[in-house]
Amino acid sequence: MKSCIFFLLFAVASLRADTDAEEILKAARTNPLGQPMVLNAQLRANEVKVAFQIAVRDGKISYLFENPSQEILLGLGEESSTLQERRGGRTEPVAPARYDDSVRGGLLTYEDLAMRFLYWKNPKLLGEERIGPSVAYKIEIPAPPTATEYGVVRVWVDKKTGALTKIEGYDRKGRLSKKFTVVSVQKIDGQYMLKSMSVERVDPETRKVVQRTYLEILGKADLPANPAN
Repeated sequence: MKSCIFFLLFAVASLRADTDAEEILKAARTNPLGQPMVLNAQLRANEVKVAFQIAVRDGKISYLFENPSQEILLGLGEESSTLQERRGGRTEPVAPARYDDSVRGGLLTYEDLAMRFLYWKNPKLLGEERIGPSVAYKIEIPAPPTATEYGVVRVWVDKKTGALTKIEGYDRKGRLSKKFTVVSVQKIDGQYMLKSMSVERVDPETRKVVQRTYLEILGKADLPANPAN
């Protein structure tokens, strides 16, 4: 599911009291940062850590990895998102057949990064729910009859900021299979953003968490990130 998945809590658009589900999702997918920024980050599962950088530039959000060098570029448009990959000096779209593939061997998939669920049709506002200290809109989004590992996605969008704070993915039988939850936030250059987020794989039969990864933003990078060669 993907805050970006990685841009969870970057959004700053306020929502009116009478906002409907479509408008709430539109605010959630609005380009979250108004200025270029490069952040150091890591994926952590037990003792295994994968360092990378998140860069906001040229209207896109980039995820830059090394060893091997790889850049994944996310573009959030009005009607759809785009996901591209840069390797060896070439930039190509990520093929839909790869969307279920793991990113760097972890719980995140290319479909999670693409955040296509924010553009699915017929979202339904289920009400409001308290998430930590804040109140969030709870929205259910049915998946289209196309290739996706989810049947339904539920999202919680902060009423005050328009930011995603929780995402749950359900399989085609309506069983919970993956969950993203914001653990903590921080302030960098005057902007509130994600500090730590848990990504959990859930056994659909038992509803028990069988695997957990943390996405952690470590701070602002000292030097600009270099695109993958």
